[in-house]
Amino acid sequence: MSEILVVTGMSGAGRSTVSAALEDSGWSVIDNLPVELIPRVSVLAAGNSPDFHGVAFVIGRSGRINPEEVIEVTDEITALGFSAKIMFLDAPDEVLVRRFEGNRRRHPVAGNSVTDSITKERHSMQPLLDRADLVIDTGSLNTNQLRTRISELFQTEGGRGAMKVSVISFGYSNGIPRDVDLVFDCRFIPNPHWDEKLRPLTGVDAPVAEFVLKQEETQRFINDIVALLEWQIPAFAREGKSYLTIAIGCTGGKHRSVAIAEALQQRLHLQGEVFHRDTPR
Repeated sequence: MSEILVVTGMSGAGRSTVSAALEDSGWSVIDNLPVELIPRVSVLAAGNSPDFHGVAFVIGRSGRINPEEVIEVTDEITALGFSAKIMFLDAPDEVLVRRFEGNRRRHPVAGNSVTDSITKERHSMQPLLDRADLVIDTGSLNTNQLRTRISELFQTEGGRGAMKVSVISFGYSNGIPRDVDLVFDCRFIPNPHWDEKLRPLTGVDAPVAEFVLKQEETQRFINDIVALLEWQIPAFAREGKSYLTIAIGCTGGKHRSVAIAEALQQRLHLQGEVFHRDTPR
């Protein structure tokens, strides 16, 4: 079954970055195609070639899309036999305001101010947000982090059509990610931050990983999560969920959560789908 991805979301949330990252991951990307043409182009792009991986339609750049039309077209593509999913890019209002004011671009939705324009757009886009198969919050991600996140979610190697499971580490001091499904708090585990030798390192470094993973609390924590996910992941897949994101949080997002996310990736046999949101901070 061929895969079709419809990429949409709030203006300023990173559609151009996501478009480039999808191309780098081996997708065919078509930008700003009229929505009514998407089903026809999907059929033409797929053809009968066994080498076809998928097409991403990036829409909404004009700020004048009709959410109900996008949903209807996505359902039409599914009826044609494709695996059609909607990805919605979002960010907090204050982040979107900073982005528009920083680059001095005019918001595509008319309003009395940038804030007013964002409010109007968010209201109009709510049906798409509610319908989306995958929501990505780009507010706390820089361009490189967003490209990495997309690349890890949409690799062309294997597993296409199956539910994609990813693990994110984060720091509570920087806010809980809004685009995750399950959140686990590991702040009860002894913190390497208080060791001056370990403080400059992160959880991907062997000394920190060894410190974190040797704790009895850590092993019990990981075992409990794995036992939970071993039956929950298949259950989510049976219900038709396309993407499952598991978040592990510690205080700063650099030590404990990173080491545990890496360990979970190995225990769950995930194919490279692990993302450390706060290690570059």
